[in-house]
Amino acid sequence: MGNVLDKTKQEQVIALGRLGWSLRRIEEATGVRRETAGGYLRSAGVALRAPGGWGRKPPKPAIEVTTGSGGPKPEENSKPANEVTTGFLQPKTAQEADRKRTASASEVYREIILQELSRGRNAMGIWQDLVDRHGFAGGYQSVKRLVRTLRGAASPEARVIIETRLGEECQVDFGTGPMVRDPDSGKYRRTRLFVLTLGCSRKCVRLLVFKSSTRVWAELHEKAFRRLGGSPRVVVLDNLREGVLSPDFYDPGLNPLYRDVLAHYGVTALPCKVRDPDRKGKVESGVNHAQMTPLKGKKFESLEEAQAYLDHWEDNWADKRIHGRTKRQVAAMFAEEKPFLQALPLEPFRYYQYGVRTVHLDGCVEVEAAYYGAPPGWIGREVDVQWDAMYVRLLDPHTGELLREHLGGKRGGHRIRDEDRPRRTPPRLLQLLARAHRSGPSIGAVCDAIHARQGELGTRRIQGMLSLTKQYGSATCDQACRAALELGVSEYQFVRRYLERSQQAPLSLKQIDPLIRELTQYRDVIQQRIQFEETQS
Repeated sequence: MGNVLDKTKQEQVIALGRLGWSLRRIEEATGVRRETAGGYLRSAGVALRAPGGWGRKPPKPAIEVTTGSGGPKPEENSKPANEVTTGFLQPKTAQEADRKRTASASEVYREIILQELSRGRNAMGIWQDLVDRHGFAGGYQSVKRLVRTLRGAASPEARVIIETRLGEECQVDFGTGPMVRDPDSGKYRRTRLFVLTLGCSRKCVRLLVFKSSTRVWAELHEKAFRRLGGSPRVVVLDNLREGVLSPDFYDPGLNPLYRDVLAHYGVTALPCKVRDPDRKGKVESGVNHAQMTPLKGKKFESLEEAQAYLDHWEDNWADKRIHGRTKRQVAAMFAEEKPFLQALPLEPFRYYQYGVRTVHLDGCVEVEAAYYGAPPGWIGREVDVQWDAMYVRLLDPHTGELLREHLGGKRGGHRIRDEDRPRRTPPRLLQLLARAHRSGPSIGAVCDAIHARQGELGTRRIQGMLSLTKQYGSATCDQACRAALELGVSEYQFVRRYLERSQQAPLSLKQIDPLIRELTQYRDVIQQRIQFEETQS
């Protein structure tokens, strides 16, 4: 042997040779030249496979021919060749006859099968529809043979097998659903197929939706847990945005809402590595099974109709099938796994909205036009906010600690605890008041009145007053503030209304008094608003 292989490579070549592989195939798989591999196989006593043959020995000829000068002996030629051939082909002919008789059951539906194949459907889905809709009494193998004849057979691809304990793990994923008519537009629209597969029993829950979001993704998990009657301990998912904000195999950043929903049901999320779908191969197979078997080439008039069709297929076919690897019925395996699932909580999860807010100078954050106080020391910093119809919660963005919880308020209202009100005026607010006095004496007086009456809650209105000086000029704004002081309405909205009306046409000194009388009617509205805000605060 010209080349010397290491021990591992030698054992690999010898093992493949014992499996009956040809030298050419061994060379393609291992990279070892045929001459070298043949030498090692001969040394190990492994018979080499003849080129073009199926066994390790050359095929035995049906008729032995003698090339000597004498002719064949009568006793050697007593058994004719046609008798040997007839006896050898007799079982094959019977087998072909049986196959023809079996295939004839599905031959009647050849046109239907051809039509379904043109839509891309597989043999299993075609057979199931023939049984459900046409009363087909033949077996699946009959349809499978005819489909294989019409389309050709494909060799299966090897997959990794991952074993899990009862009730331990589930896998989730999104797939492409069927075309369903949208009730809003009246046009057919592609749906999304959500699939949750239990790792041990392979029981699947399949749900259809038009669009996905963080809340829809979490709600689909909750519906799947309710259908199963329990929740597993681990959920394996892809790194899609609805569940994972920052993909990282060691420290993934989960979506807050999705994380809290799983925690409510006692489930831990386990995202896969990026571009590693084999880790959740069971749900990948479940998605492909639904896409190619019941849903391929289908159109539905409503989402409810599509879901009902999918549920019917799930109960009558998917759950009753014999799994290809375990050789057991899926429904029977799920009956064994269901007692090991975690019990569901008594109440469903209360969904909320979330976001990030900055604490302003008045110590509040804004949520849907209402203002909620943060603890001291958070001015200018960002906090995580969760809110629903009843509560607003402020959370530490780094630790997730609950900082404050407030009842939901009305638009324009304030919710501040007494202990959160500052004991002294913040330096930045003092700077705003100093800027107001530099802009004009009347402007400073109005801002002082706002601060004296509303405290830090008036910071935004003081900022608004300074923005009016940039828009209309300090002199014009100071004149409007002087009119507000004379009328006893030191309020930002009154000054802004005054400036808007005075800019519609140039006003003389004689025209100012009628305008003030007109704006006096607006004074009562401003005072009522001030009283309301003081009551809310």
